[in-house]
Amino acid sequence: MTNLEDALGEIDVLSAAEATDTTPTKSALDDKINEHFAGAVVRKDLVKAVRGNAVVPSYVLEYLLGQYAASDDEATIQAGINSVRQILATHYVNRNEHMLVKSEIRRKGRHRVIDKVTVTLNEKNDVHEAEFENLQVKGVIVDDLTVKQNPKLLVGGVWCICDIEYFHSDDQRVVPWILGSLKPIQVAGVDIDHYYEARPKFTTEEWIDLLMQSISLNPEQFSERGKLIALTRLIPFVERNFDVVELGPKGTGKSHTFSEFSPNGILISGGEVTVAKLFVNNASGRIGLVGYWDCVAFDEFAANRRTDQNLVNVMKNYLANKSFSRGTSIYGAEASMAFIGNTTHTVPYMLKNSDLFDELPDAYRDPAWLDRLHHYIPGWEVAPIRSEMFSTGYGFVVDYLAEILRAKRSEDFSDKYKDYFTLDNSISTRDQDGIHKTFSGLMKLVHPTGEATEDDVRKLLEFAIEGRKRVKDSILRIDATMRDSPVYFRYADNAGVWHDVSTLEESQYPQLYRRDWDAMPHDDEGNATDPVGPNPTIPTSGDAPVAPTAPTDVPLAEGHRDFSAGQKGVSYEALLLPYLRGASKIRVIDPYIRMPHQGRNLADLLSLLASAKDDADEIDVEIVTTEEPKVEFKQRQLLMLKAIKDASDAVGVRLSVRLDDKIHDRRIETNHGWRVDLGKGLDIWQRPSDNPFDFGRNRQEFRLIGSAFTVHYVKILAASDRETEH
Repeated sequence: MTNLEDALGEIDVLSAAEATDTTPTKSALDDKINEHFAGAVVRKDLVKAVRGNAVVPSYVLEYLLGQYAASDDEATIQAGINSVRQILATHYVNRNEHMLVKSEIRRKGRHRVIDKVTVTLNEKNDVHEAEFENLQVKGVIVDDLTVKQNPKLLVGGVWCICDIEYFHSDDQRVVPWILGSLKPIQVAGVDIDHYYEARPKFTTEEWIDLLMQSISLNPEQFSERGKLIALTRLIPFVERNFDVVELGPKGTGKSHTFSEFSPNGILISGGEVTVAKLFVNNASGRIGLVGYWDCVAFDEFAANRRTDQNLVNVMKNYLANKSFSRGTSIYGAEASMAFIGNTTHTVPYMLKNSDLFDELPDAYRDPAWLDRLHHYIPGWEVAPIRSEMFSTGYGFVVDYLAEILRAKRSEDFSDKYKDYFTLDNSISTRDQDGIHKTFSGLMKLVHPTGEATEDDVRKLLEFAIEGRKRVKDSILRIDATMRDSPVYFRYADNAGVWHDVSTLEESQYPQLYRRDWDAMPHDDEGNATDPVGPNPTIPTSGDAPVAPTAPTDVPLAEGHRDFSAGQKGVSYEALLLPYLRGASKIRVIDPYIRMPHQGRNLADLLSLLASAKDDADEIDVEIVTTEEPKVEFKQRQLLMLKAIKDASDAVGVRLSVRLDDKIHDRRIETNHGWRVDLGKGLDIWQRPSDNPFDFGRNRQEFRLIGSAFTVHYVKILAASDRETEH
């Protein structure tokens, strides 16, 4: 155990090389990933290293990296990076240099290019013709066998490696470009049995982190709930006819997964959707996007105010029946749909004035259309994307994972929860379908073999129920006539104990969520009968409800408070200050005060104590924490603590710091009789955004809770009381 001054004296021996080394360090998980999936994984920061000015999806770059740099050997990685860079420099067609590439093809007679290729049928000449997007060449003849083997060329286009030949003819009707070969950029095949065999080698937490790194996200930056939200975006790729909506603030990466992750999905602008493009062209008889892609995602869906009512009707039928009609013919398809849009209002505003579908075009606010959605992802719980949120660890080559997920689309895991739990009978068939499909998709992602513990199944089932409940509750706000009978979103375990499931916003804003409570049906005794689930639990007495302010005349009580991931409105002023006010000595024990945002939290608490005390008083505060083990970060931590001490001492809060590597508990003790047990310590919020004007930087109430935690308040004997007893 050392004090801050002694520790500061030790950091002078740090070398400049140690302090500035930024080489990514492999974690134990990275080693395990490479051990069990050698050749199928790649270091995710390499994509940025090789991208340069190539405007291509990540899966194209990772396909190339998977060929040359799928290793954990640094020399192999560097050689692979150089190879991929050389390939891109030689063969990728930059749109601004298309004439240069054309001239090169003419000079050499044959040249290999990487470009996005789209094929159309020239009905006049009865031939298929290819168009190269960046090369800006069209009318290139494609043989029928190639089109048959790669039908996606006909809808949306495919990134390919192609050999293009040049042969000039005096006949101006003949296109001089000849397609020598065409190979779509995708993994030829995967060993799914090996995938299954390797899964038990990882814990559930490790596997989820592997999936997060595979979609280029740093799992350390996300709470358990945040990881589930991110993985829910993958369900359309692993589950047939899964329909999901995500509405939230800008800049949270909603469309990233659909544009960069898989060659089996396509992202289109919501304003570009037509019946012919999406389903079937009545004139040509050509099937649209849903016939060829595993997932069709609609970007900026909420911004599309010009809507074809016929499209809404056809889509409504497809979402419900997995089919669509053209004349007297009926076609089936398996494409999942994801509807992505931005919100301009906060959640409490929407709850007070409308509903959570407030941003959608009026044509899509049809309750019958909304009822077809299986899950609502709460995009407002996702923090804005920051640079540190991208992974530098190892993950699956995304094309490899995409093929695994595609192979699992034919499986059904929707009944895997029934060994442990039973849904309430009041949940309608359509609501159950939504819950089942979300649960099945999450199971296939997290537990691909179908084997999971009761606790693991419970977490996924509750998340699936919550997402469907969010859809249903908003529909009932739009159309009260759908409240035919009470619906209870809950489940029972094998012991017969019922567990209620509520959305986070329902628990956080109960008055706004139930704003039309008086209009709800009542039973014979005059009690309100909730049509969408049990009454919200509003904590009282021992549960110590959170208040926006901390009045001094409220008697303090022992008890606990529970907080959920993604929750807002929580501050030290309401959570801690009432139990610290009046103490002259305070000890804070928290092993993790290392990162800058953790230091900011400590400074916030100390400044709160300073503002609450009399100007003439002084408070002694002792911080007991652990020392940063990595030598390159130790200096930063100690200098941060020294700066906080200097600022705190200046305002009458005398701070001392002890470094103890043996502590594990997180609690606050006072000399006037209270102990506050902190489930997560002081670091309870998600990391702040890069926006210097983010309100959460100065007001804790605007920050999102990182992961669920509980705070316990325990009355202990004050020092003076103990002396009296003796």
